[in-house]
Amino acid sequence: MTKEREERMPLILTEEQTMLKEAADGFLNENAPIAHLRKLRDDRDPDGVSRDLWRAFGEMGFAGVVIPEEHGGSGLGAVEAGVVAEALGRTLTPSPFLGSGVLSATALKGGSAEQQATWLPRIAAGEAIVSLAVDEGAKHAPARIATTAERSGNGFRLNGAKGFVLDGHVADALIVAARTEGGMTLFLVDPKTTGVEIERTVMVDAHNAARVTLTDVEVDADAVLGPVDGGDALLESALNLGRACAAATLNGAGDQAFQITLDYLRTRKQFGKLIGEFQSLQHRAAHLFSEIEIARAATMGALNAIDAGREDAALAVSVTKAKAGRVAELAVQEAVQMHGGVGMTDEFDVGLFMKRVRVLNELLGDAGFHQERMARSQGF
Repeated sequence: MTKEREERMPLILTEEQTMLKEAADGFLNENAPIAHLRKLRDDRDPDGVSRDLWRAFGEMGFAGVVIPEEHGGSGLGAVEAGVVAEALGRTLTPSPFLGSGVLSATALKGGSAEQQATWLPRIAAGEAIVSLAVDEGAKHAPARIATTAERSGNGFRLNGAKGFVLDGHVADALIVAARTEGGMTLFLVDPKTTGVEIERTVMVDAHNAARVTLTDVEVDADAVLGPVDGGDALLESALNLGRACAAATLNGAGDQAFQITLDYLRTRKQFGKLIGEFQSLQHRAAHLFSEIEIARAATMGALNAIDAGREDAALAVSVTKAKAGRVAELAVQEAVQMHGGVGMTDEFDVGLFMKRVRVLNELLGDAGFHQERMARSQGF
């Protein structure tokens, strides 16, 4: 057996990971089914997320799945984070998991001992929400950050604007990516600091994001997360895990929309026959099943690559984010079409899955972004 084959991990869950999947699915189905999303949306909840549910996430060990045990986390890896993320996709649960438990927690692991001790245990317990503020335009473009951080006294002065900041309107802390004199640097910013303005944005899928405006925001030197001018590697590490987990959530949403559609095909009758008996629909369902399994395998491969620290992990992540996005989009489109006109009504859940997939496809880079990223990595 070659070394390359030895390093490859199987594209299936281990017994322990399967137990985690069953626990996450069971917890969310019981405590945060789609009715939970509908209630937050219909009640026009000002937070759009349940703090009690986030604390329960911490008690179950889900919030701190990638946080080291010495900081109160589960000390697990990317595959386990993907398991939780996929479960969230199946129930469409609004949760700070991706923004805080994955993106911010990963970035914070590169911070100082004091920063880690302050925030990681609180995230793991579901007691704090920390939001990563990166994107500034209509599209994901971390290489084109325009927010600036200029030296000011013993610290820095931040100016700029961020969009699509997950759970930014309820964040206890922000991690802001800004341009410094010699590169890019990450900063821990208190949302209550003078000059910080946060506006909640209502997204089509009833999940949470915010716009953050920074006007002459003064922070001390100890607000720097990681090295000054050296935040690119730290940010890329967080974004790659976030992208892979977003792909896992897309898999969960696409697969659940498919399962709902299969149930409909088995019960809906036309012309005296179950519509699932029509061969054309059977062929479409079989094709979709195959595509979902391919996307899930690609995601598992990317998550394994991250855990193994492989050099091609970023490429694997781009492959899976692009593939999962395309497949989930196909799944929700087929779900709506096979349901017919009722598929577009709010009474049926498939329309909610379509909206969620639309947002997730844009989050952390759409298929076009990742296809270009793959091409550039190959020298095209």
